[in-house]
Amino acid sequence: MGASLRALRALVLLSGFYLLGFVLLAVLAGIDYAIIASGGHGPVVAKLVIVSLVLAFPVVRGMFMLRTPKAEPMAGLRPTEQQEPHLWAMVRELAAAVGTRAPDEIVLTDEVNAAVGEDPRLLGLLPGPRRMYIGLPLMTGLDEMQLRAVLAHELGHYSNADTRFTPLIVRGKAQIGRTIAHFHERADNTVAKERAKQEKQAGKRIAKGKKAKEVNTSGSGVMYRSMAKIYTAYGSFFMRATLSGFRRQEYAADLAAARIAGRDAYASALRELPALVSAHTFYMDRYATLGVGAGLLPAPGQVFGGFGELLGARAEELAGMREELPERPASPYDSHPPIADRVARIEALADDGRGAAATRPALDVLVSAAGAFAALEHEVLTSEALGLRRADWSDLVHESMSLYVAQGAEDIRAAVAAERPGTQGDLGDFLDLIDTDPAALWRVADRLPKSEEATAATGRAAREFARPGVRRALNQLVTVELTARGAARWQLSWSDSATLGYSSEGVQDELDAALDAAVADQGDTAPLRKLALA
Repeated sequence: MGASLRALRALVLLSGFYLLGFVLLAVLAGIDYAIIASGGHGPVVAKLVIVSLVLAFPVVRGMFMLRTPKAEPMAGLRPTEQQEPHLWAMVRELAAAVGTRAPDEIVLTDEVNAAVGEDPRLLGLLPGPRRMYIGLPLMTGLDEMQLRAVLAHELGHYSNADTRFTPLIVRGKAQIGRTIAHFHERADNTVAKERAKQEKQAGKRIAKGKKAKEVNTSGSGVMYRSMAKIYTAYGSFFMRATLSGFRRQEYAADLAAARIAGRDAYASALRELPALVSAHTFYMDRYATLGVGAGLLPAPGQVFGGFGELLGARAEELAGMREELPERPASPYDSHPPIADRVARIEALADDGRGAAATRPALDVLVSAAGAFAALEHEVLTSEALGLRRADWSDLVHESMSLYVAQGAEDIRAAVAAERPGTQGDLGDFLDLIDTDPAALWRVADRLPKSEEATAATGRAAREFARPGVRRALNQLVTVELTARGAARWQLSWSDSATLGYSSEGVQDELDAALDAAVADQGDTAPLRKLALA
């Protein structure tokens, strides 16, 4: 589809929104006229006219929303050409190869993504400032040729006027969305008022000793929600009508990227993207923010810079993810075709002889990757996050896990303290309790959270259900004791979960046996005392 046809489609879709508004206003006006012309009068007619005017207000408001809401500028590092000459030279070279103007600004972000954005004027008819967004985590997982391919794809959208009329589509989506939101807001307000009214009436009936009616707001706001459904239906049509065009644009940009960077380099970059997104989400959840609950962040530059360590340690897992590509879009309205389809199309192209041999890491394009990671933290992290204490990975994992295990042991501490008043409920208190009153072990176990099945069990079955839980809780107290004494330390692993390392070999096997002995029917705490309290 050429630029003229894309422009016409965008204008027709936007005009359809206004046409829908005029039709709805005409229907409301027609209903009012018919009622008045038929000789209707009195409070009922007045109420119907007022309802139509109230319904018309969100329609008019949506139609005359002249400005689309401006997106907040994306946070990131904005290097000048003097600061990152190699990166700027690459981007300018790719823009020339694609056949479009280079961006006015490069923004390094904290996402596994690359994009080009522009702020055009006059609904896209006049160009505006152009920015290229490049995620440092994305660069971490790509080599230089793969990065060139991804950036060529993003610039390729601008070589065929793909984005020129995007503002028209954005404006239409914004106006439809706002109109729907106005109707839902009014419906919610109506429901809230009706609920308050009924609750007040119920209160009065109760005060008089009468039975209150059940609050029922199912019929409130129905007209507003009905109007919202009409616009929602048009919004769905609007999205379906634009999606096919957006997806064709993605295929065209894919071809441009393959032509410039090479078929195999671009195909390998596409295969890399889903794996990198999943790995980065995992990294941020399990590593970068592990210590936040303990008031800790990784050392400067490592909040995002540590991602490379994870990628290196989990290469085998990532290799499997590259072969299992998503065959469906992320949502029915995702503008990108399924990644598996895009890869298949690129790999089906004729061999261009350039192969997919790895080049230097993409981060080597930067003057100082470590410096960029450190500077990025100050651009994207909140002031609260930047105020947290910094620690190297080893200390961060140990201190955080020690705190979390101690917090997790609060249930067992409280249960022991309830059975042995005046104590802290620590390991020594629990072992003393078991020695003086063996039955107390099961009373403590009964105070711990348990499943419905365990709650219903009685006699011997109840003990068998309770034994694993009380053993785990006892192990938590042991871990707290050993880490506090320096006899055990939590150890970082980039390829697996954090593990507890002990000061001498064989402790884990001895500990398992000692825990089993302590929670046996005839409990023996001596082995556990020797290991953890001696």
